[in-house]
Amino acid sequence: MTELIPLWLFGAVCIFLLFGYPVAFSLAGTALIFAGLGSMMGTFDPVFLEALPNRLFGIIRNETLIAVPLFVLMGVLLEKSKLAEKLLDSMAMLFGTLRGGLGISVILVGMLLAASTGIVGATVVTMGMISLPTMLRRGYDPSLAAGTICATGTLGQIIPPSIALVLLGDVMSNAFQKAQLEMGIFSPKTVSVGDLFVGALIPGLLLVVAYILYVAIVAWLQPHKAPAVPKDELLAGSTEPVYILLIKGLVPPLTLILAVLGSILTGIATPTEAAGVGAFGAAILALASGRLNLTTLKEVVYSTTRVTSMVFLILIGASLFSLVFRGFGGEELIHNFFSQLPGGVFSAMLIVMLVMFLLGFILDFIEITFVVVPIVAPVLLAMGLDPVWLGIMMAINLQTSFLTPPFGFALFYLRGVAPPELKTQSIYKGVVPFILIQVAMLVLLAIYPELATWLPSVIYGD
Repeated sequence: MTELIPLWLFGAVCIFLLFGYPVAFSLAGTALIFAGLGSMMGTFDPVFLEALPNRLFGIIRNETLIAVPLFVLMGVLLEKSKLAEKLLDSMAMLFGTLRGGLGISVILVGMLLAASTGIVGATVVTMGMISLPTMLRRGYDPSLAAGTICATGTLGQIIPPSIALVLLGDVMSNAFQKAQLEMGIFSPKTVSVGDLFVGALIPGLLLVVAYILYVAIVAWLQPHKAPAVPKDELLAGSTEPVYILLIKGLVPPLTLILAVLGSILTGIATPTEAAGVGAFGAAILALASGRLNLTTLKEVVYSTTRVTSMVFLILIGASLFSLVFRGFGGEELIHNFFSQLPGGVFSAMLIVMLVMFLLGFILDFIEITFVVVPIVAPVLLAMGLDPVWLGIMMAINLQTSFLTPPFGFALFYLRGVAPPELKTQSIYKGVVPFILIQVAMLVLLAIYPELATWLPSVIYGD
């Protein structure tokens, strides 16, 4: 029975989380309890815990993780400067006079906002507060409006420069090197956050196109669900020409996002350096908008510090958890289980994706990235899977999980800011077509891994 202790450890963490205890303390506390009991029973060697200081020092020295607070700062600055509202107004001027045009505008703005913030909750809440009342007022079907906003908000999981991809890229890099060393390859190849950014571009853009096509088809077949907005209403209260309004609303954020992504794709800057450029550019835009004062700056700094502290505290707790998990032989247990599965790597990958999908109901992407991925990724990579493809598959899988009723995080975020007249049933109904689109993307990626691996090989020559 002692060989099953790693599973009990994992189950105990899930139970504590269901009771509402903070993730970081649940991970670290449960690990320490099991380590103490295991030491007394002679089933755990305390020497494993001596590696913790080195791990924490490695976290402090990790330059890749510096991108996290910088990208968070960039997103919060753009949110506080109300650039998202200007973006939506500008996109509505371009597409609003078409049937379904307002929905298409929301998808495009959500894509840009996802690329700016990289956080699912921030995108869903912002778009819910800005666009949901407008869509309902313009006569949009409540389910279609809610589904569009929720699905667009989850793009923050996959559209670079996503914080999820930064964290996943760092963990995947360590897992890939570990897998190669276990395979006897002592000059291992590397995979970087930049590889994941580039690999996510085509799947992410395909999802955006699929969302737009769905909204356009609904508007064409059922015009009453996505009516056009009269041009006079779109320009009501504005004295400036349309092209001036479009330039003011579209050019600044687009320039910033292209500068960040372009510097990464061309190799001019690392993701961390590009994050610094993005944070500085967002500060300039916030100043230019006239909305950055001392009060707003305090809110921005507080929000950035809170999110960053949460990320790194979870990372510390996950480091302790993984050490104890390894000390109880958890890695060997997972490896033996996967190697004995009928169907080989296909069955192993299917089970991992299913487990991660279900865990997405109770854990955020940060916890899953720091706890689950380091356990399963080395085993899967040792079976021959491509690290970029595996990372993108995991990211889209979690994106789908966050959208799936009844526990999807995106649904809770929208419910929190939606007006009372929007029923929860309407939100659930609205996301179903978008879930099917994302599942179709997962199947497409499984059949054609080149959708994720081709562009990085062309740009970086791997």
